[in-house]
Amino acid sequence: MKTKILQSSALFFAALFFLNSCNSKKEEAPVAELEPKTETFLLEKEKLTTELRLPAELTGFQQVDLYAKVSSFVKVLKVDIGTEVKKGQLLIVLEAPEISSQLAAAESRLKSMEAIYATSKSTYNRLYETSKVEGTISKNDLEMASGKKNSDYAQYQAAVAGHKEVSIMRDYLEIRAPFDGVVAARNVNLGTFVGPAGKGSDLPLLTIQQQDKLRLAVSVPELYTGYLHTGDEMTFNVKSLPEPFTAKITRMSGALDLKLRSERVEMDVQNTKKDLLPGMVAEVLLPLNAKDSTFVIPKTALVSSAEGTFVIKVIDHKATRVNVKRGREIDDKIEIFGDLNRKDKLVKIASEETKEGDIINE
Repeated sequence: MKTKILQSSALFFAALFFLNSCNSKKEEAPVAELEPKTETFLLEKEKLTTELRLPAELTGFQQVDLYAKVSSFVKVLKVDIGTEVKKGQLLIVLEAPEISSQLAAAESRLKSMEAIYATSKSTYNRLYETSKVEGTISKNDLEMASGKKNSDYAQYQAAVAGHKEVSIMRDYLEIRAPFDGVVAARNVNLGTFVGPAGKGSDLPLLTIQQQDKLRLAVSVPELYTGYLHTGDEMTFNVKSLPEPFTAKITRMSGALDLKLRSERVEMDVQNTKKDLLPGMVAEVLLPLNAKDSTFVIPKTALVSSAEGTFVIKVIDHKATRVNVKRGREIDDKIEIFGDLNRKDKLVKIASEETKEGDIINE
């Protein structure tokens, strides 16, 4: 009987111990769930190198539209589109009969004033030599002869200037190439009336482009202007040609366009094979190399919300929000700027739900 009582007591205490251990396990499980571990990392600086693709335009290194300076008619047309020309080469001869008449009149006036001045000068010289003998020529007559000579000289200089002006106007009847290039456009034919005003001035006579050397221009957004420098090499391509081309930054405007808020950057492209054509649209691959190392973090560590852009810094196992500014992005990394230091501990997968002062279980 005693043995049965002892066995029953042992079974009761064993069952009681089993129930207690089950309850303790049930109570410990929620505690572990309430405090999950948060992954953190130490902030370090890196040199982030990215590339930016932008549309650009190819133009002739030099390009000029040629217009007529005087009202005239096209008499001789020596070139057409595609003609390669040299500097100073005669392109078009214009005809203006009134210019020839004006030139003839200017030449006659010049010769007349030259003769009058020569006579008055000779008269003054003779009177001056005679006046050296006392009492032969009065002082008044000598002064009048000097005044006449000076007046005739002024008239002669005016005639020289008038003749030069008409001669220059006549030279405008010959249109010459200002530099070596190619005729890209022709808007006139023989007999066409042209001039500085009116219907004859609507379009240029010719357009000349320098095509053995091109100018590649691209507008770089304000955010990226600080990463580019004169001499940086970049690549570009055009739709009509499969192979890429290279060029170096030659000029930077140093100011932002007020409408686009971008800086104009130009590259000189050697085009000796004439593969590239002015007017082509190119896609430029600009390297954006940072001058100094900056703070780079995983994109998951950055929170963008209505309250701002911030990262979560861990200090004494407590969360602290630090406002930052975004920089460049590449793959899964992003550049940030803010009140941060190296070796600061940040939450790797940050959430807007993490509030200031929350306990961070590392």
